[in-house]
Amino acid sequence: MTTSTQSRTRRSEPAGAFFDLDGFERYDDHFGDRDGRRSTVAAQARDALMQALHAREPELGDHVRQVADLAVAVGRRLGMDAEQLDELHRAAELHDVGKIGTPDAVLHKPGPLDDGEWRVMRQHTIIGERILDSVPALRPVARIVRSSHEHWNGSGYPDGLRGAEIPLGSRIVLVCDAFSAMTTTRSYRAAMSVEAALSELARCSGGQFDPAVVAAFSQELRAASAARRTRACRPEASPPVPRTATRGRRYAAPATTEVDQSMTDVGLTT
Repeated sequence: MTTSTQSRTRRSEPAGAFFDLDGFERYDDHFGDRDGRRSTVAAQARDALMQALHAREPELGDHVRQVADLAVAVGRRLGMDAEQLDELHRAAELHDVGKIGTPDAVLHKPGPLDDGEWRVMRQHTIIGERILDSVPALRPVARIVRSSHEHWNGSGYPDGLRGAEIPLGSRIVLVCDAFSAMTTTRSYRAAMSVEAALSELARCSGGQFDPAVVAAFSQELRAASAARRTRACRPEASPPVPRTATRGRRYAAPATTEVDQSMTDVGLTT
């Protein structure tokens, strides 16, 4: 990819006009509903870790929420069941939690990292797994986080897994994380358009990314774009007509509602 998904810091601005989640159904979190205690423990642990991550990297908040919502939409399209979607949502929210253990000198270095610094940076998925593995209810999530930088062709890290050896949740998080990174403005580059980001995902499909996940992701974005266009073109309901008597008719005629033609879709052409 021309845009690295291994960004060291998220000191950035969201893509704004390039992309938003309007059109995506917000995920109704119900992790471990079949076991109330498991749900409570997992939720409390997640919240504590999210707070710790936010304290270390305040700019990560919007990024992880976007990645989590995108990931669940893709997972649902790929046929994941409710429990798998819950685990995927947690993993997407916490995929960067291991950066808590990355030294500031590496995480916030303004210039390129040397080989030794990259080795340190690439430990963040292992650190994340260790943190999450300490909470029994989050152990399935820990495995997804560990493998969230593995590549379809085996060129990723930390274990060099390839193809179906990589958990499906990890393959989904990788695509959604890459898309979010590409469509976000960084201090060193402008955000890419949605079309350009999708083209980059397609170019790396079969190499860095699982082709089935890239296809599902593209379909999901196009479906969300269509939903936005439908809402933008739907006329608003006319206000109630005052019961005011006028000459020649019993009540005043309702005012005509015009669709605001200035509303444009920030998504995709089809």
